[in-house]
Amino acid sequence: MLAPPWLERLLSTSFFNICRSHSDAARSECNMFCLDCNADAFCFYCRSSKHEDHQVIQIRRSSYHDVVRVSEIQKVLDISGVQTYVINSARVLFLNERPQPKGGKAVSHLCQICGRNLLDTFRFCSLGCKLVGIKGNGDGSFIIHGISASSSSSNQEEEELREGSQQDIYPPTPPPPPRSRRKGIPQRAPFRS
Repeated sequence: MLAPPWLERLLSTSFFNICRSHSDAARSECNMFCLDCNADAFCFYCRSSKHEDHQVIQIRRSSYHDVVRVSEIQKVLDISGVQTYVINSARVLFLNERPQPKGGKAVSHLCQICGRNLLDTFRFCSLGCKLVGIKGNGDGSFIIHGISASSSSSNQEEEELREGSQQDIYPPTPPPPPRSRRKGIPQRAPFRS
């Protein structure tokens, strides 16, 4: 098993619809997903009444795309190789691939599935792309060691070697030079009468 049974359902679920049971309530958007039930999205109120003791993750929105906090998903899923971003001071990753903006500068790191530009030496831009890559190539897993069935240790060692060699090829970016606090003496605009 390369991925948990709930992952495909999570990636195909529509989030941020209004809950039918709690449509009059303030926090009634369906932005929660239960890993134990593997069913549709639900709201804050449904969580407290139907999923109190279950493993639940909260989906968030960034530029009209669904994201999940790394701190929540990495407890249940191996997210290695997936590009992460910092949004509103929280590290997140995208659930599904996003359209690539037209044009732009050439970059050396691309998602292996959709070709989206990546910031670092990551292989995938989203969980969805990693799932497609794993199904197509079989060279990876979402399973965390100790939680469920794991991939062979030789694959893990190869991945660690690959990551280490890429870090050697691409040294870290040096910090920017310090900036002076002032560029000069402030000048008033000329007075016009």
